[in-house]
Amino acid sequence: MSDQAVRSVLADYFDGLYHCDTELLGRVFHPEAVYATATEGPLLRLGMDEYLPVVARREPPSARGETRRDRIVSVEFAGPVTALARVECAIGPRLYTDFLTLLRVDGQWRIIAKVFHFETDEDALS
Repeated sequence: MSDQAVRSVLADYFDGLYHCDTELLGRVFHPEAVYATATEGPLLRLGMDEYLPVVARREPPSARGETRRDRIVSVEFAGPVTALARVECAIGPRLYTDFLTLLRVDGQWRIIAKVFHFETDEDALS
């Protein structure tokens, strides 16, 4: 089990979100990964072919000069090829808690599922 390899994928994940770099995100997510949340009501579930274009249309937090607020809360391993990471990050006024399931496939760690919740940071709105 390689904690450092998983943390490297998570660093790329944070970079991809901060810069809206869909090429980088395409490398950290497995092509069949699932993106899911129910924060705003009914289940929202997207595949990567739906999710990455959403990211591409965003104005990157880096372009807005936002201070990066991301961190790895925990990484747990269920075996040599399965990991779960709890991470937090902020994009605009939203504070996200992501549960990222990672699999080591073909010698490479990749995110296979992103399930998340967000809250609005009232201070960021003022």
